[in-house]
Amino acid sequence: MNGPPVRNMLNAILDHQTTSVVMVDEDLRVQYLNPAAEFLLAASFERARGERLGALLRDSDAFIGELSGALRRSQGYTRRQLKLVTAAQHQRLTVDLTVTPLSDWEAPALLLELLPLDQVLRVHRETQQQRVQETTRELVRGLAHEIKNPLGGLRGAAQLLDRALAAPELSEYTQIIIEEADRLRSLVDRMLGPNKTPQAQPTNIHRLLERARQLTQAEHGEGLRFLRDYDPSLPELSCDPDQLMQALLNIVQNAAEALEHTERPTITLRTRALRQASIGQQRHRLVLRIDIFDNGPGVPAALSDQLFYPMVSGRAEGTGLGLSIAQTIVGRHGGIIECDSHPGDTRFTLSLPLEQPHDG
Repeated sequence: MNGPPVRNMLNAILDHQTTSVVMVDEDLRVQYLNPAAEFLLAASFERARGERLGALLRDSDAFIGELSGALRRSQGYTRRQLKLVTAAQHQRLTVDLTVTPLSDWEAPALLLELLPLDQVLRVHRETQQQRVQETTRELVRGLAHEIKNPLGGLRGAAQLLDRALAAPELSEYTQIIIEEADRLRSLVDRMLGPNKTPQAQPTNIHRLLERARQLTQAEHGEGLRFLRDYDPSLPELSCDPDQLMQALLNIVQNAAEALEHTERPTITLRTRALRQASIGQQRHRLVLRIDIFDNGPGVPAALSDQLFYPMVSGRAEGTGLGLSIAQTIVGRHGGIIECDSHPGDTRFTLSLPLEQPHDG
């Protein structure tokens, strides 16, 4: 490198790169982070400078070992869809990584280029999920129509039969038919979710989250711990508070039920605003993100792709309607719910537009 002017020029170029660039020395201590890397790793250059790269990442021993080997052999390599977890926010990342030894530097060093894939993968996943949800809703609507019509006839016939019975003791059987027909009709209505159009009004999302927390705490007792990480600067959300409250309550209670056999059961509620974010293929100026974490055993792998389908539940006594109804409600508000689950760390993320979408 030929002196400060050239180095300053290179730093200026790297500062404007959208790819995350990290430089580490022979001890794998951070010597440079460009702004994209600061954002990706949730760490400022000023605070990370001189820190070991492993301190910025969780469970990174294998990755750090690979870098040490590349440095020792002075040999670069590329990894596709590398999984990383930030130490600061425990954020999971998927990146394409290119490692280049800097043999002409003052001392041995590595240049790391990290291309985040999460946004691309997330948009694809959300788009697929929205399509599946719409297909499921259409299927349930058609099924509801086919079930409710004969149920109405069955119930009516049972009522007529009840009036015509000569022996009163036989009414017990017609009442069973009527009650079971009513139960099935109620179940179908619940599968369809709220049938009213959302009545939007300005709503403080933290008030709804606090109400969901209080109700869940009252049901499960003080042994269930709640942590709150709210962004107080969030604007009010235009939504139907009653319907959105039901969606939040379904998710929080689902988390609480998953913690029944967990030591020190903990649910964390977090809110953030995301600028220029996408929900599916629709871009929004401002998006509300609500994260609901629990430290339970995680979602069984066999259910992970079907979690929001109606009648799918990981509990023998569950109806499998809570998450499906929550997804329907959030979808009617232009949003989506996602789940990322690992043993000891399950996260449900609700994304809701805070402003009208625009092209861009």
